Amino acid sequence: MVFWEGWISDELMGTFSPIVVYWLYAGTYQLLPPLDQYRLHTRKEEEQKNSVPLSSVIKGVLLQQLVQATVAGLMFLNKFLYRHIHSQHHRLVVPYAIGALYNHPLEGLLLDTFGGAISFLISGMTARTAVFFFSFAVIKTVDDHCGLWLPGNIFHIIFQNNTAYHDIHHQLQGTKYNYSQPFFSIWDRLLGTYMPFSLVNRKEGGFEARIGKD
Repeated sequence: MVFWEGWISDELMGTFSPIVVYWLYAGTYQLLPPLDQYRLHTRKEEEQKNSVPLSSVIKGVLLQQLVQATVAGLMFLNKFLYRHIHSQHHRLVVPYAIGALYNHPLEGLLLDTFGGAISFLISGMTARTAVFFFSFAVIKTVDDHCGLWLPGNIFHIIFQNNTAYHDIHHQLQGTKYNYSQPFFSIWDRLLGTYMPFSLVNRKEGGFEARIGKD
């Protein structure tokens, strides 16, 4: 028995629950106080390095989710695809929660919508299971982009490819490394795209994910 039973179908819930979960979870991060002692980048860096304003990111995410509702590494291997499609996501050199799904609509269709459909069909999961699986995947993706190294964060404890790991991928010198997201880092190690890094304390407070020593 689930709370939506008798109100809407599992299939419909599976379509819209990840969208609702995304905005609730990412919005919570966005509404948090500065928390400078836990940030991987300063607020000043966020303003200076990101080449797209928050308002445009929100519009882009809404458009991308519209594409998902109505209908992976190749983006980097092909320079044309990266330049014209995936580079949109990398305008956020300093990632934050709401920008987790700030993608080109075509990338959202190919990787998120089709990728999700394939995983659903091949795994044989039920529509009800899919509601929880895709909602969890959305939460993990948002957390990977939140830019905060919070104590006791369960994702940082369980997963190696966490907020700091993916932050390396968004740095200008790390775009060709640490692709694996949201669950397993093994693919980076197998494909030679793993970049070791260390998490160090920043003088002015907070942390910095620094390429190098693991």
